[in-house]
Amino acid sequence: MAPPQAPGSGTASAPRAGRPSGARTAEDRAGRIRAGIVTAILEQRLHPGTKLGEDEIGAVYGASRTIVRAALQALAHEGIVVIEKNRGAFVARPSPEEAREVFEARRLIETAIAGRAALRYTPDWGAALDRHLAEERAALARGDDRAAIRLSGEFHGLVAALAGHGIFQSLLAELIARSSLIILLYRSRRAQFCGSDHHAAIAEAIRRGDGALAGRLMGEHLVEIETGLDLKGDADTDRSLADILRG
Repeated sequence: MAPPQAPGSGTASAPRAGRPSGARTAEDRAGRIRAGIVTAILEQRLHPGTKLGEDEIGAVYGASRTIVRAALQALAHEGIVVIEKNRGAFVARPSPEEAREVFEARRLIETAIAGRAALRYTPDWGAALDRHLAEERAALARGDDRAAIRLSGEFHGLVAALAGHGIFQSLLAELIARSSLIILLYRSRRAQFCGSDHHAAIAEAIRRGDGALAGRLMGEHLVEIETGLDLKGDADTDRSLADILRG
């Protein structure tokens, strides 16, 4: 069971057997747009409420409106984008109640994920976790908040991949992106980023095969993130959508 690439890396999925090559290409291009938008959200470059103009996105990715719409529809299905009739697509603006529900769902799922990951630990996975934690520490040391935020989300995705539960992993990928929107809207100025120290403790519990401890630490970690939200406030940006997506 080899460790996969980190979630959000934009790696194209394997072509589906029996599908025409043109259809696969369209799916791949829509997937690339979706991954780019999710990465911009995870790095908190793309703010809640931002209008996602089809022409502007298409110009950035060299894609037709049809392909852009397919990507936006996929994101809307995941609750990351809202499509309004006669107005277009916008990055979702989760309400305080939705914020509470997202973190409740994450606690339920990720407690189980961390416990399961501890039972499936291998040295190769340990090396993957160590590399990731080193990247987190390096991003924090150089003051690269965008990379630190993205990497913090990817740590949770990496633990989910280690757990080997496909449904949990898929659900968590959506919840992580929605959490980034929530944190951007409601994060208290006093709150800390999803820290590498907490992640290191969770990784050590997984390495020791202590599923109960790994699950407890994960739950406490998520509670601490949620308590750093003031469930009010807003964020805005003057940058163009094209500049945001180009990073």
